[in-house]
Amino acid sequence: MIIDLRSDTVTKPSKGMLEAMFSAEVGDDVFNEEPTVNKLEEKVAALFRKEKALFCPSGTMTNQIAIKVHTQPGDEVLCDTTAHIYNYEGGGISFNSGVQAKLIPGERGRISAQQVVESINPTFDWLTKTSLVCVENTANRAGGSYYTLDQMKQLHQVCKQNKLAYHLDGARVFNAIVENDYTPMDLGNLFDSISVCLSKGLGAPVGSVLLGDKEFIRKARRVRKVFGGGMRQAGYLAAAGIYALDNNINRLRDDHKRAKQLADTMKSLSFIDNVLPVDTNIIIFNLNDKLKPEDFVKNLAKHDIKATGFGKQAIRFVTHLDFTDDMLDRTEKVLKSM
Repeated sequence: MIIDLRSDTVTKPSKGMLEAMFSAEVGDDVFNEEPTVNKLEEKVAALFRKEKALFCPSGTMTNQIAIKVHTQPGDEVLCDTTAHIYNYEGGGISFNSGVQAKLIPGERGRISAQQVVESINPTFDWLTKTSLVCVENTANRAGGSYYTLDQMKQLHQVCKQNKLAYHLDGARVFNAIVENDYTPMDLGNLFDSISVCLSKGLGAPVGSVLLGDKEFIRKARRVRKVFGGGMRQAGYLAAAGIYALDNNINRLRDDHKRAKQLADTMKSLSFIDNVLPVDTNIIIFNLNDKLKPEDFVKNLAKHDIKATGFGKQAIRFVTHLDFTDDMLDRTEKVLKSM
């Protein structure tokens, strides 16, 4: 039994998802003749109450398309220091859009409205134009922390007052939604654009969806083509996304429950210095100086448990729909025996 805790992107399609994929009706998405892709886009747009949606191969692509559409070369994007768009998208902010990031040290990956106000540049010729605010929900490097609806509303007001575009990197947005009292429609009312990933907690093999108004998606569709993201018979992948949305949202609570139980166990282990608060399905912990992260990962691998380092003495575990209660028990036993 292989236990893979490296990411929630490692899931395999379930039997029901595979059946939906194999039975999908397909066409050509570049010609706008892909019935299953169209169905997925309409479904996600309605879910978040946005006018239009665009199916893309990855969340990196949806984020980078959004930045490209919202900005002009020489502009500035505001985001948290730990933001995925800055740390894990290959320098795409500058490479694809010719813009720079101003990093804000938020609280566990969450920037505040006041911090944004203080970060907006005056309109001097020698300063970059602040044009876009990006937030990540949940925040990966902060251990799966999430924004409250009130926090996002405050940011929305600041963006509106200062004529800034407002983008949500919703790589794990449904993990945040099931832990809060807000809905997808609430988020759709706040953001100019939203990226929704289907291949993490929801368990689809590939794909993310970008949301916005009709004009935004019209521009985004062209940028997707320029970025090489125009797919043909993508309905097989879109069918997996539809199945994921219909079947795998509420069960995210199971991942959160297992993550919190595992974190509680780890807090008592002598070789672990600290465990970050666990809000959703991500556990980030720091080993003490006596244990090298590479040795810890190798030791786990001997027991068929896969994990990954997360910088210096940090390790990240991520629970997902392929991580069962039996796997949880096995992992706890191995950790206690180390």
